[in-house]
Amino acid sequence: MLQPTKDRRDRQTLLRFQRHHFLVQSFRYIREEEVEFVVKNVSESALKQSPVDLSKTFFSLTASIICRVAFGQNFHESGFVIDQERIEELVTESAEALGTFTFSDFFPGGLGRFVDWLFQRHKKINKVFEELDAFYQHVIDDHLKPEGRKNPDIVSLMLDMIDKQGNADSFKLNMDNLKAVLMDVFLAGIDTSSVTMIWAMTELVRNPRVMKKAQENIRTTLGLKRERITEEDLDKVDYLKLIIKETFRLHPALPFIIPRETMSHIKIQGYDIPPKTQIQVNVWTIGRDPNRWTDPEDFIPERFANTSVDFRGQHFELLPFGSGRRMCPAMQMGIATVELGLMNLLYFFDWRLPDGMEVGDIDMEEAGNISIIKKLPLQLVPVQYEQ
Repeated sequence: MLQPTKDRRDRQTLLRFQRHHFLVQSFRYIREEEVEFVVKNVSESALKQSPVDLSKTFFSLTASIICRVAFGQNFHESGFVIDQERIEELVTESAEALGTFTFSDFFPGGLGRFVDWLFQRHKKINKVFEELDAFYQHVIDDHLKPEGRKNPDIVSLMLDMIDKQGNADSFKLNMDNLKAVLMDVFLAGIDTSSVTMIWAMTELVRNPRVMKKAQENIRTTLGLKRERITEEDLDKVDYLKLIIKETFRLHPALPFIIPRETMSHIKIQGYDIPPKTQIQVNVWTIGRDPNRWTDPEDFIPERFANTSVDFRGQHFELLPFGSGRRMCPAMQMGIATVELGLMNLLYFFDWRLPDGMEVGDIDMEEAGNISIIKKLPLQLVPVQYEQ
């Protein structure tokens, strides 16, 4: 089989980037509206001086954005097919099911499948994904109604592509392909962005110096008396980008990126690796490697100030989204959500721990199998910033 030339691969990469950039910009207004909704709710808590469960707040934010972008479904309107609590449960249950090893993972073929059947290892997996399939089908059926595509979203775009397919097309999209895309967007898009924001705020409150520097940088750069922060402001603030990079290094949402498979026999450090071997890349360990990072366990955003190391797949010491053709396709969408959410909460509010709690009391225990979350919810008290 002929392999694509480097120029061709570069053109393909550029085209993918342009398509992703177009999609990110197309749904910018949704992210801004949902972040404004969060700021409004946090302001109400600030008036009461009551703690905010930021773990739940960030999950709600990312779930609201993804459901509007992908499905055209709005949490804040009546008639949503699944309530928000159940969506959180579904994402958690799906991650647990996907992260559970089965016998067929270790013994491919009939033996592994038989043992899985005998011990009903796939029963929970099937139950979760049957409910997800029913949810996706409901969303698709709504879009197939005459008034179903009034708002642009991923389902509408893909249904239009299916409608316009010609007879000569070598590959034809179908409803199963559409559901597969929705599965990726739904499960990966909601979880990873919220996990990153939770760990970023956790590290900021544990490191008051960094928190103070970040807020001063944002407020000085953007100026006072701002009523809203939009995505036009994201490229103006440099220090927040360093904070996000450092969060990706210490707390990648997926400690193991999506597995790869060897195409041919290779030899690594004297070990023979046969073809079709599944390769797991542990980016969590890479990010804490003392041979690569100075003080690897410390949260120091400034380490990225004078380096070209980035998280877009070109530097193997920082790979939260993977690399190559199969790196995370929703990277730009996720980064925009994380930057906009954090910038708003750091601009409009100061943050303190609940009464009686000290920085040393913050629990940093991790949980999860595919995505690594903060085990205990992050509770902080917002204080309205007096401009």
